[in-house]
Amino acid sequence: MNTNNIQSLSLDELEKLAASIRAFLIQSISQTGGHLSSNLGVVELTIALHYVFHSPQDQMIFDVGHQSYTHKILTGRMDQFSTLRQKDGLSGFQKRKESIHDPWEAGHSSTSLSAALGLAIARDMQHKDHQVIAIIGDGALSGGMAFEALQDIGSKQRKMIIVCNDNRMSISENNAGFEKGFLDRSLFESCGLDYVGPLNGHDLKALIQTFESIKDHQGPIVVHVLTQKGKGYPLAEIDMEGNWHGVGPFDVASGKMKKSGYSWSALMADALMELAQKNEKIVAITPAMAQGSKLYGFQKAFPDRFFDCGIAEQHAITMASAMAQGGIRPFVSVYSSFLQRAFDSLLHDASRMDLPIVIGVDRAGLVGADGETHQGVFDIRMMEMMPHMILSQPKDGKEARDLLYTAFCQKHPFAIRYPRGGVEKTDTAFERIPIGSWTKEIVGSHPFCIVITYGPKVDVLIQKAKEENLSLVVVNARFFKPVDQNMLAELDRMDLPILVWETDQIGSLSDVIRRTIWKPITVIGIGDHFVEQGDIPSLEKEEHIDVDTVIRFVKKRKTSIL
Repeated sequence: MNTNNIQSLSLDELEKLAASIRAFLIQSISQTGGHLSSNLGVVELTIALHYVFHSPQDQMIFDVGHQSYTHKILTGRMDQFSTLRQKDGLSGFQKRKESIHDPWEAGHSSTSLSAALGLAIARDMQHKDHQVIAIIGDGALSGGMAFEALQDIGSKQRKMIIVCNDNRMSISENNAGFEKGFLDRSLFESCGLDYVGPLNGHDLKALIQTFESIKDHQGPIVVHVLTQKGKGYPLAEIDMEGNWHGVGPFDVASGKMKKSGYSWSALMADALMELAQKNEKIVAITPAMAQGSKLYGFQKAFPDRFFDCGIAEQHAITMASAMAQGGIRPFVSVYSSFLQRAFDSLLHDASRMDLPIVIGVDRAGLVGADGETHQGVFDIRMMEMMPHMILSQPKDGKEARDLLYTAFCQKHPFAIRYPRGGVEKTDTAFERIPIGSWTKEIVGSHPFCIVITYGPKVDVLIQKAKEENLSLVVVNARFFKPVDQNMLAELDRMDLPILVWETDQIGSLSDVIRRTIWKPITVIGIGDHFVEQGDIPSLEKEEHIDVDTVIRFVKKRKTSIL
């Protein structure tokens, strides 16, 4: 289906189109994985928009961008859905290079209103007359940036339409502020915006009539629509924990999902619960990621010590910092790429005042299918420059538990990063790790090269070196800040070349090492660019940060020595 012929359809045909799109989304996403519930909730809304407006002349911005699947179908991309979120395939978000119908792109929420205002100003300055439409919801209005934009939109009074997709949900049930039931006429009119609604977001006739009546409206206007997240798939309709928000492949009939195993997120959450049982001052904070960060168990065990603050990372860090100032020990679980939004709070509040918050930096490193907006490869460089910050990454489950325990035994801001994916479950006794300490393992009897790396790649490299009968010094750089000065001095004295294997942006660890030792080092890492979507092993190979690339390098080094 393409937007070129949707206007020729009758209302009955549009209803059938909605049903067929919904069935297609369920079947297709069950094969590839993707964002299911949010897209099932906006089928009629998106059809009505494309019926009344004329993309790409009229510009549509979806916020969050994961709600744009029906938009992609209606703009000629239905036959690409088998490649959804795969290498060189269809993006899970709007993508400018993918289609002229995507005027903006965002994987993070709450940006659409600022972007829409910018596009409207650009339109007016060039004396054009098309419409700009921002479709915001699915939790995006819990982000402060959206409210900054609302006030500015009201003051500037540019022609634009704001569709508020009110499904009372974020990824899971909305626990924050305005999107928990306080979205109404008075809120928007207080910002200087005209208002229509609320409307049934699944009533095509009412939606089309409303959009027709306001399509030439001068100035900003809000159309408030009520939708049901997950509509059309019973298991998704009743889901309040976000299990059907973003899914892997699943069986449509039974709803049984492909098992993903025990995750790093689950390990950290389980360890946090153990520590919280012994220390009543420990609390958990999440910016709307309770399901992804596996914190529902903590919420059930300690409901008065669990705080979901909505999609508001900056607020989460400052709130946590003030809790720490008041004598509480907060743990903030936040995805690496989302933590970028809290840079100022990390620097100005947590680090400057040297407050003992513990940050679980989830999804650190390459995350795969969500692409450039979600790859967690920038947080080391972002936080390493912050005074007082302690920054670490464990190589395995025991070290993760021990780093978390250590974090709560000290009095500085302490970040622990851990990747997406599985880890062996462990419940070993907690032990303190000396802050800034590294470990090393000598593989073989006559090492010819030192490889410094971190995270799960430490054990991957040790195992691979044994398989290849290579003798190496493998260093577990489990602290990025502070680094192990004594071990670096020891390595500097060894008459061996040093390779730093970074699985994040080049400079994350190597820049710190270069400031400490004089010996030349070689670095393997991600270059000065954004990494697109794909499965993690393929992306690692493409970026030349896979273990086979490291082994090839050390073999060449061995040959040159001999």
